[in-house]
Amino acid sequence: MRKTKEEIRKETLTELNNQQREEIFKKSKIIKEKLFSLPEFKNAQYVMLYASLDKEVNTDDIIDEALEAGKKVILPRRTSLETIVPKEISDRKSDLEKNTYGIREPKRHLKDIPPERIDLIVVPGVAFDEKKRRIGRGKGCYDRFLRELPPGKTIIGLAFNFQVLKSIPEDSHDIPVSKIITD
Repeated sequence: MRKTKEEIRKETLTELNNQQREEIFKKSKIIKEKLFSLPEFKNAQYVMLYASLDKEVNTDDIIDEALEAGKKVILPRRTSLETIVPKEISDRKSDLEKNTYGIREPKRHLKDIPPERIDLIVVPGVAFDEKKRRIGRGKGCYDRFLRELPPGKTIIGLAFNFQVLKSIPEDSHDIPVSKIITD
C-alpha cells in the first residue's frame, strides 16, 4: 500500500531527529561543496537560501560562504497569510530573528527582493523522490511561492540521502525541484 504524505513526513522527520549532530555537520559540508560547485550556483548573482532547522541539512555555512563569495543572499520571510516574501540579508547573525514557529527568518525591515530577480532558489524539504517531487512541512508556503516564479528558474532541494525516496504522492499544486543535492 502506498504511503500518504503525512506518513512519509512523520517517518522522515523521525529519521532526521535521530541523527547525531556530528553526522549532520559532516554530511552538510559535502552538500555545501556540491552546491557551490554547480554552474548554476557559480553563475547566480541572487541566491535564495533558507535558514535550516536543527536536524535539517545545515545551511549556516552555506549562507555565510555565499555572502563571502559576493552573492546577494535572499532568505524567505513568512507572512501571516503563509506566503513567502524574499528578503536580502547581509549578515546571518544580525539579520535573522525567530518567527512564531521558531524558524529563523530575515527581520521585517530588510529589503524585499522581487522573485524575478532571484537566479537560483534553494529549498528545504522533508522528503523528495526520484522524479524531483518534494514534500515540505505541510503548510504549502514554498509551493505557493514557486508557482509565482517566472518559468526557467533553477530550484534546488537539499537533502540527506535517506530523504530521497523512490516515489512520493503528488498533488496538483506541488512544484518539483530542478535538482536534488544529497550527501
